[in-house]
Amino acid sequence: MNGPTHSRPGISLVIPVYNERDNLALLHAELTGTMRSVGDTYEILFVNDGSNDGSARVLRDLRAADAHVRVLTFARNAGQSAAMDAGFKSAAGEVVVTLDADLQNDPADIPRLLEALRGWDAVVGVRQKRRDSLVRRVSSRVANYVRNRLSDETITDTGCSLKAFRKAALSRLVLYDGMHRFLPTLLKMAGCRVQEISVGHRPRRHGTSKYGIGNRLLPSFMDLLAVRWMKRRKLRYEVKDDI
Repeated sequence: MNGPTHSRPGISLVIPVYNERDNLALLHAELTGTMRSVGDTYEILFVNDGSNDGSARVLRDLRAADAHVRVLTFARNAGQSAAMDAGFKSAAGEVVVTLDADLQNDPADIPRLLEALRGWDAVVGVRQKRRDSLVRRVSSRVANYVRNRLSDETITDTGCSLKAFRKAALSRLVLYDGMHRFLPTLLKMAGCRVQEISVGHRPRRHGTSKYGIGNRLLPSFMDLLAVRWMKRRKLRYEVKDDI
């Protein structure tokens, strides 16, 4: 067991978890190797979003074996936006990196995200050579096109969870259910500087995807309309004098 880490971590890895039991130990091992090469202090913050497949037991074991690991456990499933929000609020690092627990995001891309974050408030991954089914790839491309058209946005891949943020930028946000898909847009609305970089993508090794066209299409469209309204109704003014 590693010794306790007394210093405040420089980087917080925030990872929502919902029924990913067989991926967690593998992900932890990859993250540990990557973060040791980064050379900064870090924490791995798993947010257990009401898993019922034994993920909680694996997370407890990882926490017992590695003092870098922290685990937030929800009383019941609350969704990815809630898990992100809880992770952001609990993260101790000045930089927050998000990724999925399903091993499709490659931890080896994290150093590139951190390097790209210099001078920016957020860096958003764009998945290259996606290792998903044709239906998922096409539906994602269409969704990104519609989302950008209706919200007057240019984000290439809003569905990529591999992102890096400055904690100070995240503190400006108030998230609602489903809003994790619009983090880059919400940050831009708050005056933050956001850039994109290419990242890898890997096939799922264990478990099944929690999202599909059926359970994502209508909720995502309703969320998009909400963001469109927010952008159009955003207060815009400049104080000329204060005397």
